[in-house]
Amino acid sequence: MPELQARVELREDEVEIAAIRAQGAGGQNVNKVANAVHLRFDIAASSLPDDLKQRLLRWRDQRISAEGVVIIKAQAHRSLERNRVDALCRLRELLARAALVPTPRRPTRPTGGSQLRRLESKRQRGTVKLLRARVSDD
Repeated sequence: MPELQARVELREDEVEIAAIRAQGAGGQNVNKVANAVHLRFDIAASSLPDDLKQRLLRWRDQRISAEGVVIIKAQAHRSLERNRVDALCRLRELLARAALVPTPRRPTRPTGGSQLRRLESKRQRGTVKLLRARVSDD
């Protein structure tokens, strides 16, 4: 994965980070300190390669909005800086996964032996079912 991160350059000025209050349990600290991070990354306006942009926009990921903006909320840590680093890591991970181009599948044909084995097992199964039938007194 390190070579993927070297291939995908993420410029810090293209990432918009805002500090917000975290949700959930945490007592008084949650109510008074804005330690959660709300990260926004506009795919279309970024300097990513065009093929990577298209692949990201085609993804059905809940973090990517209909407008093509990646939205990541990080609130796992008590520190604003750790949440910021966590959000950036998650964005880099998303970009690295999108940078992987799957190898196209080449269709193959079943071998002759596998076709014979398949037909033989079908015959055996049919025979078993036939033997379950009622015996007639003809």
